[in-house]
Amino acid sequence: MEKLFIIKIGGNVIDQPEAFATFLDDFAQIEGKKILVHGGGKLATDLAKTLGIATKMVEGRRITDAETLKVVTMVYAGLINKSIVSGLQSRGCNALGLTGADANVIAATKRQHATLDFGFVGDIARVNSAAIISFLQAGISPVFAPLTHDGKGLMLNTNADAIAAALAAALLPHFKMSLIYCFDKPGVLASTHEDSLISRLTLARYHELRTAGIISQGMIPKLDESFAALQAGAEAIILCHASQIRQAAGGETPVGTRLSL
Repeated sequence: MEKLFIIKIGGNVIDQPEAFATFLDDFAQIEGKKILVHGGGKLATDLAKTLGIATKMVEGRRITDAETLKVVTMVYAGLINKSIVSGLQSRGCNALGLTGADANVIAATKRQHATLDFGFVGDIARVNSAAIISFLQAGISPVFAPLTHDGKGLMLNTNADAIAAALAAALLPHFKMSLIYCFDKPGVLASTHEDSLISRLTLARYHELRTAGIISQGMIPKLDESFAALQAGAEAIILCHASQIRQAAGGETPVGTRLSL
C-alpha cells in the first residue's frame, strides 16, 4: 500500500513570511503522494476588522455570520490558497488549490447546536475519495482551503484540522496514512515554556490536561480531530513545528508530539 502524507499548516505560520517560505521549501521536497491543508491565519481577521466586521470565537472555532463568510471565502480560497499553490509550483510541486466545493470533494452540513448559533460553519458529511485519489494518481498535490459546501450552493467555513482528519479517515482504506499537524510550537506543551514538550500524548493524558486547563482554545479541536483520525486507523499522527515537517515525514528522527491511544 502506498504511503500518503496529509500535512496541515497552521495560520500562525502563514502569517510569518520567512517561516512560511521555508515550510513550502520543505513540503515540496517530501517525496511521494501528499496533501496540504491550510488554516486561515490572521488575514481574514484583519480584513474583517478593516471592514468593521466583528470576529467571534468559541473554543478555537470561528463563528461565521453572512458577512464573515464573504471575507473568509475571499481570503482562504483566494489570496492564501493561490499564494500557496503558486509558491509550490515555483518549487516544482504540481499543486492544485481546492475548496470542498471544487469537484465536490468535501460536502458538509450547516452546524446545528442546541444553545449556540455558529452561523455558516460546516461539519463534514462526506469526502469524495475517488476524486482526490485521481488527483494524487496524476501526480497532483491537492491544497485544501478551510471551506466546504452543502451541495445547495452554500459555502461553509470549516475547521482546517477537521478537514485534515476527515481526509485521513476517508483515504485510509487506500493508503498507508501519516497525518502531520504543523504550527509555530514544537508540539503539545505541558506549560507555556517551549521546553515542556510532551513527546508522546495518550488520549487519557489529553483528557487530563484539557480538564486541568493546560490544553485549551485552538489546541482542543486540533487534538479532538487528531485522536479521531488515530482511532480510525491512521499509522502516525504527529504535531510539530513547521520547520520539522521533513523529519516528521521521514520518521528517522523523533520530533514533536506523537499521539497514541
